[in-house]
Amino acid sequence: MLAGLTIRNVVLIESLSLDFAAGLCALTGETGSGKSILLDALGLALGTRADALLVGAADAQAMVTAEFDLPANHRVFALLADQEMAAEPPLVLRRTLSRDGRSRAHVNDQPVSIGLLRQVGQTLVEVHGQFDTHGLLNPATHRGLLDAHAGHASLLAACSSIWATWQAAELALSEARQAAERARSEEEFLRHAVHELDALAPQPGEDARLADLRAMLMNREKLVAAIEAAQDALGGDAGAARALGQAQRALARIADSAGDRLAHVLDALDRAVAETEDGMEQLQRAAADLDLDPGELERLEERLFALRALARKHGVAVDELAELRSGMAERLALIEDTGHRIDRLVREAAQTRRDYEAAAVALTAARRIAAAELDQAIARELGPLKLDKARFVTDLADLPQADWGPQGRDRVTFTVATNPGAAPGPLNRIASGGELARFMLALKVVLARAGDVPTLVLDEVDSGISGAVADAVGQRLAALAAHVQVLVVTHSPQVAARATHHLRVQKDEVLERVLTTVVRLEDGARQEEIARMLSGAKVTEQARAAAASLIGTSG
Repeated sequence: MLAGLTIRNVVLIESLSLDFAAGLCALTGETGSGKSILLDALGLALGTRADALLVGAADAQAMVTAEFDLPANHRVFALLADQEMAAEPPLVLRRTLSRDGRSRAHVNDQPVSIGLLRQVGQTLVEVHGQFDTHGLLNPATHRGLLDAHAGHASLLAACSSIWATWQAAELALSEARQAAERARSEEEFLRHAVHELDALAPQPGEDARLADLRAMLMNREKLVAAIEAAQDALGGDAGAARALGQAQRALARIADSAGDRLAHVLDALDRAVAETEDGMEQLQRAAADLDLDPGELERLEERLFALRALARKHGVAVDELAELRSGMAERLALIEDTGHRIDRLVREAAQTRRDYEAAAVALTAARRIAAAELDQAIARELGPLKLDKARFVTDLADLPQADWGPQGRDRVTFTVATNPGAAPGPLNRIASGGELARFMLALKVVLARAGDVPTLVLDEVDSGISGAVADAVGQRLAALAAHVQVLVVTHSPQVAARATHHLRVQKDEVLERVLTTVVRLEDGARQEEIARMLSGAKVTEQARAAAASLIGTSG
């Protein structure tokens, strides 16, 4: 709720600090005393459009600070958290306005945009009066208000969940169709490329292997000559193998006479003989590898150059050709399988749509029942407000499919008919100013528990009414104030008498200047103000008695 309001240099208000409490607070005062200035100042703190004319004469800028006492789970804190702003109760909104029209906004001393300040303000205060109206007059809020009043949380959650599933299925179908269309447009290219790759059948690592083999074949003659020379050195009559054998046999004949002194030498010779024999075998295999068809080098180069040309064509490395072929084959398979896959996705999307429509139908049925109950409840409020000839109708209409959403497919609009036989129409187009205020009051009384805006401001809700109607308005405001904080600007003594708090707005002359001030009224001062409202400029004893009676009856 609104706990405090501090105003500096706004029109005729030089400096003013007000404390507020829960319940019904009446703001009274003579016409022209400055009640509208008070509401304009509050509007500044709530983010309404600023007018440089609001800046008073005492300083170069105006400043308004509004403090709110809120539960920690109020949705405004989630709104601020979404903006990466840390905030906790109490919440303080501050707005400064310069003579050049520039303004700055702060929430808990953190600078914010005017747009965010306006969003914050709309979660805290609902105003019906001389500056922009929102809330109940905005048809965009009507569906949510009906659902909150009826307690449709579980139906809404189910509808929202199924909506998300349906939208995901539609997205998957759309993406599959787009992918298939792209694939079909390149099908001819893919088939040619896969055929070309299949003809070569590239293998991973083949580029390096072929390059090594090519290099070897290009030096074949030198390699053959070197191998033959090595074979002669190792295996000829004067070769290493023969010499090692002779040495091995010579030492073996006298090994026993030397004890173990020659054992290591003989072991070394054994290893040398084995390694030499292995080397000769390797040379024979190498010679066999070089014993190729003279045309092998040409065939090898032809394949190597073909692989590299194909890799350049596709902009990949030779070793990536096999992977490229697999990817292209998969895209071709998508084309061939696209009909089956899309058919399956079509069936899934159709089923989830049917599920959503069933959930939406259930929600619509519940809304129709709740709408009838709401209409009856408001009808009971209209009679005492002297609107017994009027009709309030909660209109439900089907939305076009393009406007379906997580909250179903209904458009909910609060409509009224003020004359018998007339067709109901939108609230703000059909009702007059006085009627509109009473319709708003009836709605707020019935919907009081549904909303989470903690403060309601009503500017001259009693416009054009008096007597029993004004008393009925006062009773309903008092009932409403049991659920939300209500600030009412009123000229009706019957309404003021119902208030738990009473502020009088007045003009005082201070040092040859006229300033707007606010006085909190208690006991006798309150009775005197209500007597003034009853009798006018001259307060009579009869008016004082009537004021006492009103206060006593209201209490």
